[in-house]
Amino acid sequence: MENFNLNNISNQNRQIELFGSNVSTSATFQHTKNLKIKSEILTEWRNKIYNHQFKISKDTHNKTFHQTSLSINNISKERKIDPFSLQPLSLNFWRTNQYIHTGPAMYFVVDSMESSKIILYIGETNSANKRWKGEHDCKNYLMNYKEALAHNKLSSRQDIRFFLDVPKDVKLRRKLEQQLIYLWLPPFNKETRDRWATTFTNN
Repeated sequence: MENFNLNNISNQNRQIELFGSNVSTSATFQHTKNLKIKSEILTEWRNKIYNHQFKISKDTHNKTFHQTSLSINNISKERKIDPFSLQPLSLNFWRTNQYIHTGPAMYFVVDSMESSKIILYIGETNSANKRWKGEHDCKNYLMNYKEALAHNKLSSRQDIRFFLDVPKDVKLRRKLEQQLIYLWLPPFNKETRDRWATTFTNN
């Protein structure tokens, strides 16, 4: 797993601020119609996230299927999970007839672009069919994000994916969640917003 600790984030580890100082990231900017984010800035932002996650995906695939010195059972749990291979579901899945497992799960909010995908958010839940149905900060971030993309006429399609083979114990599940966040560095998780200069959040 990538050695990434929030307490050790320094100026040299942070990404260069993608959004200029004239762009506010405060709670007053809930609607991206007020954000003066240019198309090339958004594209660069997504590309940087993609480049990191593509490397993780490639490394994980190689370690899983071409392991020579260790058995697959010795590969860390977060490395065994490939979010991009999970079944994509509508973000409004509870309004459809799609069956969702009712037990504990990890979930991944994925954005599909024309020729690539990025993970925007990673979470854990004790009830996969209910966690995303109610209030969730990430829904506000997604709304702002989608408005910014639409304003710049950039393609985007979000979905949610569930991984069900997770610990029932909440402490173990949250530990796995943190490991996955530090591995994939999704921009809408609070632990990684500074790294990507995520301006679609409200705080």
